[in-house]
Amino acid sequence: MTHQEKYVFTSESVSEGHPDKICDQVSDAIVDEFLSKDPNSRVAVETLVTSGRLILAGEVRGPDSIDNKRMEELAREVIRDIGYEQETFHWKTVDIQNFVHKQSDDIALGVDEGTGQDIAEGAGDQGIMFGYACTDTPMYMPASIHYSHRILEALAQARHSGEQPLLGPDAKSQISLEFVNHRPVRATSIVVSTQHDESLTQQDVREIVRPYVEKVLPEGWMCDDSEFYVNPTGRFVIGGPHGDAGLTGRKIIVDTYGGASAHGGGAFSGKDPSKVDRSAAYMCRYMAKNVVAAGLADACSIQLSYAIGISKPISVYVYCHGTEKVDPTKLTQTLCEMIDLTPAGIRKHLNLNRPIYRKTAAYGHFGREPGEDGSFSWEKTDMVEKLRSVFQNELQNVA
Repeated sequence: MTHQEKYVFTSESVSEGHPDKICDQVSDAIVDEFLSKDPNSRVAVETLVTSGRLILAGEVRGPDSIDNKRMEELAREVIRDIGYEQETFHWKTVDIQNFVHKQSDDIALGVDEGTGQDIAEGAGDQGIMFGYACTDTPMYMPASIHYSHRILEALAQARHSGEQPLLGPDAKSQISLEFVNHRPVRATSIVVSTQHDESLTQQDVREIVRPYVEKVLPEGWMCDDSEFYVNPTGRFVIGGPHGDAGLTGRKIIVDTYGGASAHGGGAFSGKDPSKVDRSAAYMCRYMAKNVVAAGLADACSIQLSYAIGISKPISVYVYCHGTEKVDPTKLTQTLCEMIDLTPAGIRKHLNLNRPIYRKTAAYGHFGREPGEDGSFSWEKTDMVEKLRSVFQNELQNVA
């Protein structure tokens, strides 16, 4: 009898109405506004929310027409679209303070013109970025974070459509999945906490939530009833920024792979694509997804690193977790030859200088369908055939 390796892995997601996600969406709405007026704008904007108040800070370089008044309008639009019309946090009455200022000329020098060592456009900062893909799901995402996102998306859609008007914007989900031989087979426990109208009991909310969870999960994956927790504290009426302060960039694991892969530490939202924290992480995901989609590995992690003002990556690391079907050294070399991994090269390859970022700021930056507007271009698998052709002999030998 062969031994079967079993383990349980857990990931969480948070909804668009979570205080941290409000901040991410406001920051990215400002990024989009600048890029829509000037694709070469430089933006690094942070947002903070608390009860009845929103604060903006950061630095920008772009059209003067995007002033404090316009940023305030954008913030209110985001809050309205999410659905906050509570006495303690309402899109019309929230107090907004703006401390955004012009970008430092010292930073601009290194990013725009490079240094004496590197005349090409340099990276906007030092740092490390990771991307990951696996065969858990059709979108090549880890299953636990994928289904955590989809549950909250389903609840949000039901709320926005009027199907479930008594649910509030703030919510969290968490799924624990059992894996057998590294393949997900079922949920062992599920936690969903969602803000709700005070007229609803805990049992009412449980009955509302269950059908959406069951619809999202693959057939037969639903956990035992005793392990299905909905609003386990019993009540979730007070939520959003009145219940908890929020900040841009505080949900980086939710934004990426739910803990199933490494993270370099840099947040995405509020940053234009010249910031490699964002663009290089998208490129890492793009390369890893194409490697797995091409059948070269069942799982792939890729790391890039950069130095401020230097255009070429300091290092490129490809790791396939022992699932590779081709030579990892050759795979790394091939990816470097196929793609210009300078900041400018990444932006050109993925066409990132467009207003496509607000929609990334809730329910994950990865595992989404590429949009007609060019959003989620890093989710395309347009390198698959090229990769297969390079490794045709190796793949035939494996077969």
